[in-house]
Amino acid sequence: MFVNVNPVPHLAIRHWPEDEQPREKLVNIGAAALSNAELLAILLHTGHKNKSALELAKEILRLADNNLSELGKIHVKKLQRLHGVGSAKAITVLAAMELARRRQAGNILKKQVISSGADAALFFKPMLADQGIEKFYVMYLNHANKVLHYSHISTGTITSTLVDTRVIFREALDAAATKLLLCHNHPSGSLRPSQADIRITHKIKDMGQLFDIQVLDHIIVSETGYCSLMEEGMI
Repeated sequence: MFVNVNPVPHLAIRHWPEDEQPREKLVNIGAAALSNAELLAILLHTGHKNKSALELAKEILRLADNNLSELGKIHVKKLQRLHGVGSAKAITVLAAMELARRRQAGNILKKQVISSGADAALFFKPMLADQGIEKFYVMYLNHANKVLHYSHISTGTITSTLVDTRVIFREALDAAATKLLLCHNHPSGSLRPSQADIRITHKIKDMGQLFDIQVLDHIIVSETGYCSLMEEGMI
């Protein structure tokens, strides 16, 4: 007896009932009603010969243990190892994750005034907590603690980053900032400041005195929370 072992081709999303198609659902009932996989499928736009965009989206989520925070950490090349995920799809997914981080940070900047280490942590944590390497940022403020802008100063390794103080103060003077707030992440999850963290904080603080620019705090963030060197009495 002859048995057809060819796989049954998947039904492309465009052939689904309209009320089940992710794009139509978003338009008709709102984005909040869609699952993570459905939202991701919209970003992917298409699947491949044997998988719909929704099935491919579910495969991507499984790669991240169905955790959006973990998805934000995945390198573009790892996503591209999945069949049907080329550079365009991988870049689109990771760009969306970065926009989500920046949206959270932007909500904090609406108040524009940073009055505590907790305020700074709320701003930087969405951007930095799930990063796999250390990144060092500086927030520039005026005399009233109003945020003028913030800047990514350097990117390091899993355990450290080098900081060029000249870049920090060049930007501070250009922005007419009178106060600085420092922040970096610990990919290990530890919130304990290292001796290197303490040294660079005091180096920047001492240099700031030459320009009459105050270092308000140095915040360390990870997925588990934050540490304020000011609150810990280390500044």
